[in-house]
Parts: sequence; structure tokens; C-alpha cells
Amino acid sequence: MSLTVSLVVLIFISGVVAQDGWAVNYNSKSLCALKGSALTMECTYTPPSGHSVQKAFWTKELVTSGSEPPDLLDDPEYRGRYQYLGDEHSDCHLRFRNVREKDQSKYYFTFITEQPGGKYQGEGGVDLSVTDLQVEVPERVIEGDKVTLTCKTTCRLTVRPTFTWYRNGYHLSSSTDQLHLQPVSSDNKSRYRCAVLGQNSPEVTLNVRYGPKNISVSISPSGEIVEGRSVTLTCSSDANPPVEYHWFKGTSLVAKEETYTMKEISSVDSGEYKCRSSNEHGEKLSEALTLNVLYGPKSISVSIRPSGVIVEGSSVTLTCSSDSVSPVEYNWIKGTSLVAEGETYTMKKISSVDSGEYKCRSSNGYIEKLSEALTLNVLYPPKSVSVSITFSGETLKGSSVSLSCSSDANPPVQNYTWFKEGGSSPVGSGHSYSFIFDSKSSGWNKKKKNRRMEEDDHQNVDPNAEDDTYTALDPVSRSSDDVYNTLTNIDPNAKDDTYTALDPVSRSSDDVYNTLQ
Repeated sequence: MSLTVSLVVLIFISGVVAQDGWAVNYNSKSLCALKGSALTMECTYTPPSGHSVQKAFWTKELVTSGSEPPDLLDDPEYRGRYQYLGDEHSDCHLRFRNVREKDQSKYYFTFITEQPGGKYQGEGGVDLSVTDLQVEVPERVIEGDKVTLTCKTTCRLTVRPTFTWYRNGYHLSSSTDQLHLQPVSSDNKSRYRCAVLGQNSPEVTLNVRYGPKNISVSISPSGEIVEGRSVTLTCSSDANPPVEYHWFKGTSLVAKEETYTMKEISSVDSGEYKCRSSNEHGEKLSEALTLNVLYGPKSISVSIRPSGVIVEGSSVTLTCSSDSVSPVEYNWIKGTSLVAEGETYTMKKISSVDSGEYKCRSSNGYIEKLSEALTLNVLYPPKSVSVSITFSGETLKGSSVSLSCSSDANPPVQNYTWFKEGGSSPVGSGHSYSFIFDSKSSGWNKKKKNRRMEEDDHQNVDPNAEDDTYTALDPVSRSSDDVYNTLTNIDPNAKDDTYTALDPVSRSSDDVYNTLQ
């Protein structure tokens, strides 16, 4: 019993020739291997004198009892990748192929002899670390910096490696664990990787930080900009890290976004716009973008020249004006009828028929607008003067005769004055003049008009007038020409200054009007 205990104690004295000669020597207590690479664990052992080794193997389990630990050859994870290179005398080398991350562990060499209790495991084992390659890039790379890339592992490789560097798949000259780059620019989009013993690191790219470049602005929709539509301005730039955008109209800040939308653009939005792009490494202004908002005529107005009273026969010009950024076409409308085209409409000899409401229609191809109505009130002297005669009886003699005068004038005739032929003094006033027809009623009663409105003034004269005095005055309505011709036939010696000035044949209505005023 005491012998068994002493043997157990001797088993765990690694690397030292124990009592009776048991010993295992590991050339390296720790190894670092690249994932995917091959590795050899070097080891020697010494069985006791007189012992014959029946089995030699590697295991991941530390022997803590008399049971036999599992052989790596029996583990499916290692099948085909594990090879024992040793013998049954002294060599215990172990070969790994295609090292995996799961292979990271402690490994122990164990051998068993034919003697009872003849088991021995090398104390401490070999600690295997598995690593991969990583290219280390500085946390912050600013345009213009000199940059050093480092090919790193998580442990120090057991075999002194030779490094190989690649850029975009092409071999570079550097053979150390560091790659030195000259001042880098924002255009550096290359992919870098390192390799050791045929194993490659993942590719990395440089994250070069820089201020805004290539700033530009665009407008949507493109083409003509018409008032009332939605317009969006978009700013873009090349920068790292991302930028902040600010929109300016002139010198005024109008928005703080990449896009600036004016949902219902108006003429006041016309002008120059710029976008400012900025980050921690700088800022830049875009070129100016000019918005020219097209809009229909505004502030349309009409004027008349000359101003003041408009008298028939004078020249009158109507002028239309409006606010518009594009050429405008003007049309003049009287009532509902088109009467002229052009900015101005001139009536060289205006007449009473030109009186009425005028509007100007202004159009620029996008929108049209009508002006407020302008009313022309053309003043003119009496026209179409006529006299009507009525009497009360069945015969003219002894009847009450009424003379009524009418005419067309603007302003309307307000006063009528009646004269009897041969007399220079008025015999009556008002729209109508009445008298009893008798022999004394011979002569022509003439009228004069003026602008002061009075009620009809009916005059009664000698009731004993003779029948033949006004027999030519047919009691039906007669024109002023008829009356004039009739009365001049009755009294061809009438004084010139009595009614010759009223002759509607030889004198114009203006002359008559001016004479009577």
C-alpha cells in the first residue's frame, strides 16, 4: 500500500527524473498559433528502467485519479488534424494541422507501461493559445496625417513570423508588422490586409476625416418656377463625418436641413440662395442658386390722360400697367367686347358712344388678371334737338298749345328758354311752353337750354289768336327742323339774331350749345 502511494506522488513530478526514472519534458510550456496554421508541440519523455511503454498519447484532461484520460485521437474534433509524431521510447512530439479557435486549451502527454500502476502524465502540460491576425488602424485619421498600420495578434507567435502586406490585393514591399503610409487624403479608399504564414487578416479601409468638399445645390422640380407651386432645394457635399446644412437667402438664415422646401412659393421668394456645409474639420459655402419665380400680373391699374373732364371730340388715352417678371400682353375690354390690344388705347376723337366701363386684361402666359373698371363719362352739347306740339281742342284756334323740347346731351340739359320770333326777350322757360292759340300767337317760339334744372314753366298768352297764325304747326310731334322750316316760311323776315344762330342746318350742335349758354 505504501508503494502505491509513493508511485502516485512520483507521477506528478514533471520534467524531473523521478524515483525509478519517470520523466516528461515539454520544450515550451506555452505556445501561440495562428488560426488555420500548423503547429508542433515538442516533447521528450523517459520511462523507468525495466518498463516497456505500451501506450503514449496526448490528452486535454489532467489525471487526478487512477483512471485513464481520453486520447485526442478518439476525439472527433481532432480527427484528421492531429498526428502523434513520437515513439514508445523518448519522443513525444505532437503535430496539429489547421488550428482552430476551439483548440485553445492545455495539453498533457501521458504514457502507460506494462507494469501495474505504470501510468505517468507530464505535470503542467502545454498551454496553447490560438489567435488570428488583425490590422490595427489609428482611431482618428485626419486628412494630411501620416498613418501607421500594425498587423497584430492576441498573443506572441511561437514562430517568428514574416509579415506580408497587401493593398487592394496587390503585394506591398513592407515585411514587418507595420505599414507606414504617407500623408493620406480623403480619396484614399484602399483596402489593406496583412498575412503571416499564409494566413490573412480581414481587410480594413481607412476612415479619413475631412471637411466639406464638392458642395452643390439642386432644385426640384427643374425648369420654370411658377408662383404657387412647391419647390425643394437640396444641398449635398462630400465630407467625413457627416455635415450640418444651413440655407441662406442673401444674408438671412432660412433653414437648417439638407433640403429646404417652399410649399407654395411666391414672388417674394425670388432671390439668391446659398447652402453652408460644415463639420468639425471645416465649412464651405455653395455657389449661389438664383430663384426667379414667375407670377401673373399684380397691382394692375389703369390711368387716363388727360385727366379731368372728358369732352366729345378730344383725344383720350387709356394706359394699363402691372407688375410682372415676364412680358405682359394687354387687352382692352369695353363691357364684354374686346376693343383694343396693347398697353395703351387711344381714342383720337372721342364721342358719346365711347362712354362706358373699360377694363384692362393683363396676361403673361401663366396667369391673367382684370383691372378694376374705369368709367368714361364723355361730355357733349345737345344733340338731336326736337320740338313736339300738342293742343287741347279739336281745332287749333282757341286751343291751349303746348310746345315740348327734348334733346340728347351730357350733362343733361337743365334749363330751357323759349323765345317768340321777332323778339329778343324770353317768353317762357322750362321743358314745356304753353299758350292759347290766337291771331297774336303768330311767330316762332324758340328755346334755349342751359345746365340748371328747373321745373317746366307753362306760359299762357292771348287766347284770341287767329286760326291761320299756326295752321302750319301740325299738332302731331314735329322735329325742330320741321318747326324751323315752317316758322321761317311764315315769317321769312325774322331777325337773324333771334334764331338764325339756332339754325340746325348750318350750325353744329356744339355751336348751338355754345350759343345758348
